[in-house]
Amino acid sequence: MNGAQTLLQTLADAGLEVCFTNPGTSEMHFVAALDSEPRMRAVLTLFEGVATGAADGYARMADKPAATLLHLGCGLGNGLANLHNARKGKVPVVNIVGDHALYHAQYDAQLQSDIETVARNVSPGFVRTCGSTAQLSQDAVDAVRAAQGLPGQVATLILPADVSWGEGGQSCAMPAQCALPVADDAVVQSIAKVIQSGGKTALLLGGQALREPSLLAAARIAAQAGVKLLAEVFPTRLTRGAGLPSVERIAYLAEMAGVQLAELQHLILVDAKAPVSFFAYPGKPSYLVPDSCTLHNLATPEQDAAASLAKLVVALGASQAQSELQAPGRPARPRGKLTAPKVCKAVGYLLPENAILIDEAITSGLMLGAMTAGCPRHDLITLTGGSHRSGAAKRCRRRRGLPGQTGGGTDWRWNRDVHHPSAVEHGPRKPACGQYHLQQRQLLGTQCGAGASRGKQWRR
Repeated sequence: MNGAQTLLQTLADAGLEVCFTNPGTSEMHFVAALDSEPRMRAVLTLFEGVATGAADGYARMADKPAATLLHLGCGLGNGLANLHNARKGKVPVVNIVGDHALYHAQYDAQLQSDIETVARNVSPGFVRTCGSTAQLSQDAVDAVRAAQGLPGQVATLILPADVSWGEGGQSCAMPAQCALPVADDAVVQSIAKVIQSGGKTALLLGGQALREPSLLAAARIAAQAGVKLLAEVFPTRLTRGAGLPSVERIAYLAEMAGVQLAELQHLILVDAKAPVSFFAYPGKPSYLVPDSCTLHNLATPEQDAAASLAKLVVALGASQAQSELQAPGRPARPRGKLTAPKVCKAVGYLLPENAILIDEAITSGLMLGAMTAGCPRHDLITLTGGSHRSGAAKRCRRRRGLPGQTGGGTDWRWNRDVHHPSAVEHGPRKPACGQYHLQQRQLLGTQCGAGASRGKQWRR
């Protein structure tokens, strides 16, 4: 087998099923080898940002890595925004980037670049350039293991053209996955005492803690001890809707988040980080946890959040506690002049069961959570890194995908291969997001802010 065939066999043996591609000349042997591996499905995209966004969304819904195939450093650069989202969301992606042949690099051809340096922006934990066809399969195994571990990450594998076309590749087997670490008994007991102390306490859930098993465990703790349940502001994937525990997301606007956290004495992190402001503003704090609130960590991103919460349930004697679940309910059909809140209301009125709701709306979608809380069960995915992207319905081909977008949202990423795509795009003449940030930076009313605040300056 040549290197490309070996790589594809290794990825398929590891359980990867889809590769989102935007290839060029350096990747042609990989493209040709796709015909030899029926277990790997290739999806051709017209822009690298589509490939990386689709891989991000797919991996969130599949709970396993997707692969990408990008063309040299420039192609990687075009896809960075959505790989940034994947990095921030701890999403498993095996990011394959083609490169010139090893012997060709010395000539500094037009597309020659330092791919490793570019890749480290989104793959701080794993960047590797394959040095030989014989070593390629082991490099691929290492990349998959890095991507699918806890926390998930973007693992970038740089594939020189001669390594791809070279003969003599040997496929390596994936080692068995190790048991996931769980919160120490001492940590669990310490946090149980904090909860039982009676001070105002909240669990801040993120990552894997926002899936059904973790949510049910957290809801039992809330029912038993009266703690508040909070979710990180931009969850990677939140399972929600009627019949599931309701969790209040930390607000995007720092002032509102401050109100949510103001009276807390203890904040317990579960696969989450302490809340910070999205941007810095003059004279305003970036770190949003009050000085009077003590921070605790039940489970880090490297630990099994569901199992750690289950241990805390036992420590608190909450196994039989009756969880409070979200009652079914939809808003009435909106009527009258179309506004951003009415768009959110319409989504709540129509959202089908088992949908994938993609919230890219920022300020235009402030009412979306309230309007969809009692809808049939669905999954919510958000802008974990603040950069617009879509792609989840590629994995869940029988589920409806609904991206809610504003300004920079791009519904062209939903191609014919996605089943039942719908898109809602908000395009206000004076977007609330831009107005808010001008105000916070004390620019509204100044000459600088005057032009920026005009509707025509913000329209796309």
